Amino acid sequence: MDYSARIDESLKKLHDEGRYRTFIDIERKKGAFPHAVWRRPDGTTRPVTVWCGNDYLGMGQHPHVLEAMHDALNKTGAGSGGTRNISGTTVYHKALEAELADLHQKEAALVFTSAYIANDATLSTLPVLFPGLTILSDELNHASMIQGIIRGRCEKKIFRHNDVAHLRELLEELDRDAPKLIAFESVYSMDGDFGPIGDILDLAEEFNALTYIDEVHAVGMYGARGAGVAERDGLMQRIDIINGTLGKAYGVMGGYIATSARMADAIRSYAPGFIFTTSIPPAIAAGAAASVRHLKTDPHLRELHQTQARILKDRLKALGLPIIDHGSHIVPVIVGDPVHTKTLSDLLLENHGIYVQPINFPTVPRGTERLRFTPSPVHGPDEMDRLVSALDGLWSQCALNRADLTG
Repeated sequence: MDYSARIDESLKKLHDEGRYRTFIDIERKKGAFPHAVWRRPDGTTRPVTVWCGNDYLGMGQHPHVLEAMHDALNKTGAGSGGTRNISGTTVYHKALEAELADLHQKEAALVFTSAYIANDATLSTLPVLFPGLTILSDELNHASMIQGIIRGRCEKKIFRHNDVAHLRELLEELDRDAPKLIAFESVYSMDGDFGPIGDILDLAEEFNALTYIDEVHAVGMYGARGAGVAERDGLMQRIDIINGTLGKAYGVMGGYIATSARMADAIRSYAPGFIFTTSIPPAIAAGAAASVRHLKTDPHLRELHQTQARILKDRLKALGLPIIDHGSHIVPVIVGDPVHTKTLSDLLLENHGIYVQPINFPTVPRGTERLRFTPSPVHGPDEMDRLVSALDGLWSQCALNRADLTG
């Protein structure tokens, strides 16, 4: 076996298909985001505006967050010192979990190193807690949910995206007395569409199924206190397990589940992804708690964020650009070809100082490759003007299709 040749073959395939991912070295500037510095491969630097970040509200530079992190760092040092069950549980971790439990109006919360690990660890552990469990999963669920379900080695059924009728058909095929769980998302990050949460919960109650919702792209940004779409729609209390992240709207790092005290205790006690992983540093926990606490009482940022998203979508629609608009804060512009998508991304960066990464297969289906923009309250009118103008010019330069605006 020529291992090197096989590696070269695999990488060449990505290059040939236009799917090879290039990392751009970005240095964020505190207090200046979304403005950043691009450190180019030749050693030179260039100012850029970040349009694809998941720090949706700019909380990664909020004074309350930074102050809390500095304070914890000065008091405790850098790392946590171990896994949660050895020496990695601190007052900062407990305070963060209390904030998250309160946010989602649940008895308990459990913090992981990332939302990916939270999904993977929890969903792979549930079949251990409920022998014979069947998990019904939306076909567009995040890779972390899919991985967790696979690792759980339980019976699984995939329902068509947001298709409640299909979900009902699958539920009707199952033994009503057997354990079952429905796993879905509130906001699907690639198209920006919402899951039919209420309808799914109705089915779960009818068929006595547990529910697991991923609110990663919604926490901090929807609901009266930022608990997500389920809070906005008055549905949180009906959901068994809520997954969220601290690395997007909250601007820090980490993931979590919020659930009943018994469920949290069981996951804590059985999930290898929790038991054997060093906990997040106290400074990270402190910053995340400060961010969650602040956004519970600052609806203005959420409102401004939604306004920015609406403005950008309206302006791109006016140009005939093929965007997907499901009413969320995510703005996908469909290009439909991996090579063209990468070319547009490169031209925006090189010629306009606009940083947006191409989204290609397997993140999205082939033929739906796109640029995914994430406007935020810290993107001002000038930044938006430059983006819209650049996209208009490049769409013409690359002879890409536009919507028919004459009808």
